[in-house]
Amino acid sequence: MSSPASTQDLHVRLVIADVDGTLVTQDKILTPRAIEAVKRLHDAGILFGITSGRPPRGMKMLIDPLEITEPIAGFNGGVVVKPDLEPVSKQLLPADVAAEVLRAIVKHGLEIFLYTDRDWFVQNADAPHVAREAWTVKFQPTVVHDFDSLTDSVVKVTGVSDDLEAVARCEKDLQQWSAGRVSAARSQPYYLDVTNPKANKGEVVGMFSQLCNIPPSQIATIGDMPNDVLMFKKSGTSIAMGNASPEVQKSATFVTASNENEGFAKAMERLLQSAAAQ
Repeated sequence: MSSPASTQDLHVRLVIADVDGTLVTQDKILTPRAIEAVKRLHDAGILFGITSGRPPRGMKMLIDPLEITEPIAGFNGGVVVKPDLEPVSKQLLPADVAAEVLRAIVKHGLEIFLYTDRDWFVQNADAPHVAREAWTVKFQPTVVHDFDSLTDSVVKVTGVSDDLEAVARCEKDLQQWSAGRVSAARSQPYYLDVTNPKANKGEVVGMFSQLCNIPPSQIATIGDMPNDVLMFKKSGTSIAMGNASPEVQKSATFVTASNENEGFAKAMERLLQSAAAQ
């Protein structure tokens, strides 16, 4: 691991982790070393929470092995649930804004995944990444002719394409258009997540801080994508994965190894070493 900043003086009482590209491998595997690292956090009295662009149902398989007791922030904070998946809060997109977002994504030639608080919808079951997403979240989408009847219950819209430049252009255009009406950020190079402006990972840090009664200065965050920088800016300690872009890495307190080389576990072990030295 590289270290632009020392962790010797850090006092961390809560860790918030991104999931894909961070907590799990590229094959969506939660490694034994990662599970052991979270157990050691618990044993040290450090709380552990997760946040992701995934729907809450899509993180259910992580709850038991990690013995999660803190709220789970799905859809980048769009829906927050308890470990039993009981809702704590929801942040919907206004119907008129959702309709505008859908039109903008279509204009850029991207496919659409539309999510309500419990389900997801597509127009083409064979579109890029549908099968991968279903495998990741462990449930299938509903195929619809159009999204017109769903715009009043939208938690997240994802623009999807393997034309990564088109995804980046759409992100830029939506950010310029929104004037604060949405949060638009890539959760993967091929996924552009659009949510309520209060449903972003920066807001997730504030939510965890309030619910756990822990100041942001004592929260550590770890992630790999540009949308994770929003939580980096709000937390006292931020950790970028080795598979993150140079821009994301520059935004973090320190950089760990990649998610294919136990980067999450190594970062947690480093935090634990720092805690033990205090």
